[in-house]
Amino acid sequence: MRYDLLKFLIVDDNHHMRVLLSEILKALGVWQICEASEGAQGLQMMRDHPIDIILTDLAMQPLDGIDFVRLLRRSPESPNRMCPVIMITGHSTMARVNEAREAGVNEFLAKPLTARGVVERINQIVNHPRGFVKTRDYFGPDRRRRSEPKFQGPFRREDDTSQRSDAFQEI
Repeated sequence: MRYDLLKFLIVDDNHHMRVLLSEILKALGVWQICEASEGAQGLQMMRDHPIDIILTDLAMQPLDGIDFVRLLRRSPESPNRMCPVIMITGHSTMARVNEAREAGVNEFLAKPLTARGVVERINQIVNHPRGFVKTRDYFGPDRRRRSEPKFQGPFRREDDTSQRSDAFQEI
């Protein structure tokens, strides 16, 4: 993979974590790295620089990672609604993972970080991108990862009906 072609944004209020993530990315050959210490600054960095992948912490102040992703995905002023996001956190309870997933996070990475974990999540985003889905109350990557080889209809759930045909669309 040509990591040197990718532009990353690291959003984390912990300076040491930003340094650690930057060093991991530099070891991969990434040389285009922007940093922000909180979500609002991250959104502004995205307005100023084209970004390919975002690495963000969940727990930040005043705008945490979940709110940052919600604004990125849902705000009409979003600089790039479809930019892939890897959420990094030490709060890896199932409730927090689901909250991040519902906000539109592509991948989730629990602390403590390893270089291997970061590389695996980046490779997942680059090599296996998921389509984006838009519904009344969600915009983000398709949350379903399983492929159903025997599936032959327009929907992927057994209880889908023709009444729901306009409930979502892939972009």
